[in-house]
Amino acid sequence: MNYNKSQQQAIRHKDGPMLVLAGPGSGKTAVITQRTKQLIEYENIDPSNILVITFTRAAAQEMKQRFLALTGEERTKVTFGTFHAIFFMVLKLAYHFDSGNIISEEQRYQFMREILSYHHLEYRDEGEFIGDVLTEISRVKNEQIPLEHFYSSSCGEEIFRKIYREYDERLKRNRLIDFDDMLTYTYDLFSQRKDILSAWQKKYRYILIDEFQDINLIQWKIMCMLAAPENNLFVVGDDDQSIYRFRGSKPEIMLGFQKIYPQAKIVNLEVNYRCEPPIVEAAMRLIAHNEERFPKKIRAGKAGKQKVRFQYFEDCYKENAFLAEDIRQTVQNGVPLSEIAVLFRTNMQPRALMEYMVSANLAFQTKDRIPDIYEHWIARDFFTYIRIAQGSDSRADFLSIMNRPKRYIGRDSLPDETVCFDEWVKLYEEQPWIAERIEKLWYDLKHLSRLSPYAAINYIRRGIGYDDYLAEYAEYRNANKEDFYEVADEILASAKGYRTFEEWFAHIEEYRQELKRLAQEKRRNQNAVTFATLHSAKGLEFTKVYLIDVNEGVMPYKKAVLKQDVEEERRLFYVGMTRAKESLTICSVKKMRGKEVELSRFIKEVGKEP
Repeated sequence: MNYNKSQQQAIRHKDGPMLVLAGPGSGKTAVITQRTKQLIEYENIDPSNILVITFTRAAAQEMKQRFLALTGEERTKVTFGTFHAIFFMVLKLAYHFDSGNIISEEQRYQFMREILSYHHLEYRDEGEFIGDVLTEISRVKNEQIPLEHFYSSSCGEEIFRKIYREYDERLKRNRLIDFDDMLTYTYDLFSQRKDILSAWQKKYRYILIDEFQDINLIQWKIMCMLAAPENNLFVVGDDDQSIYRFRGSKPEIMLGFQKIYPQAKIVNLEVNYRCEPPIVEAAMRLIAHNEERFPKKIRAGKAGKQKVRFQYFEDCYKENAFLAEDIRQTVQNGVPLSEIAVLFRTNMQPRALMEYMVSANLAFQTKDRIPDIYEHWIARDFFTYIRIAQGSDSRADFLSIMNRPKRYIGRDSLPDETVCFDEWVKLYEEQPWIAERIEKLWYDLKHLSRLSPYAAINYIRRGIGYDDYLAEYAEYRNANKEDFYEVADEILASAKGYRTFEEWFAHIEEYRQELKRLAQEKRRNQNAVTFATLHSAKGLEFTKVYLIDVNEGVMPYKKAVLKQDVEEERRLFYVGMTRAKESLTICSVKKMRGKEVELSRFIKEVGKEP
């Protein structure tokens, strides 16, 4: 393989720190594997003294296979692994841990269920709530935030601190560690036992880190300790592709590399061998709007003149119809489905498009777990209202919605397995204000039974007052009510166009079956269009890419308020654009879920005038 001047400079580097800025399609994997080979064959470095770190097990395995193919060997003494794998290796030797000491995801959730049962917290979706709390516990550990200075957005500060301590105590009591403990334990071990640190420093004299822009604070501190005193630290990444701040990644670490290592050399891999010139130029115009970045002049290393396309639709229905037809024509022109991707900001977005693809008989696969919105607790509440309106007298159904919104009706007022409205009202003869609310509920349910699905969901939200309940619950959970409204809006939009509940429910069942089939088959490498969030698309490439719903509130996402958040959203969009090798189509809509929406600022930044 012929390497360009910058690649050769990186490959031939031997001692001391080096930062390699590797833009999209610039051959960073080739540089890492070739430099590893160079150290062994030309610099006579013992392979067992070399450590290559990546962020995922799959990436580590791929890197190892690429290296073996390059050297023509079947095995190597070079260590290829993830941060967690390397740190657990350290802990195994220090504390005699084995795989049985790593807590499973199921155990983590069980510990949390037991802890939460003591605190009597109110939450609508147990899995969602536990997931949020565990994510915050992870942040505290990875970012080394003093517990008393961390402010939870899942629950009150004091209750979060109690949950954190109880969870930590349970782990220690059972001699278990989670993935975050692999980092904190290693950091503490290296900080307190200089003899152990010294042994590992002698073991790994040359360290190469891939995807350096994704490193978090504690990983970086451990790497700095491990690389000392020789500091043969070779880090490769792209600050413009740092998109995991929500996981604790800190692009500031990469930007400040030379402050920690003033003698560090910097090499910029400025040739993009993946994308055609119009895509590279548009992507560079966009990312130039970020202020916190290394300046670069990336150019395309291949020819091509196909312009970036911009499509503007009345609504998502028109957008979906266009996508299905355009994909069909693309396939007729000889591009396989597997070379086509539809990328989006959140995993909530593709539901309607997936339903359209099922109807159009176009095969697709998903990189992410697409949630079944009809299984969301908000959807379950809507369906319960509808079920009662259609004649259900089940006590369980009434109990689940009778105080959503609040009617101040006691659970003990429904002692039987079935509910009779007349008897229910009589129970509250001495509390006429509650009796009136039960009568109002009866009237509302009668009215619901005569409505179409769309009108019924609308009436539950506005007429019955379910949106008020969502706002109240959001305040209790310290959450954003708009997130709950967005779910309700999505369900409302899905009901549009169905005359009867039978039609709508039949459609929902068909969609659920497709989701199950996708989950079971995991149709990787088949001839199917790839659906992926921008986060999941990183590292992938396709002949043709569609970026959908490029509107304010989606791209950039509505929660991006601070400058650093907007810059991360711009990096995310940049990642999406640079997945395309030959054809890039950017789609926006005028209306989303019946509401007017603005064009994304990114469209103008790319160079398209409105």
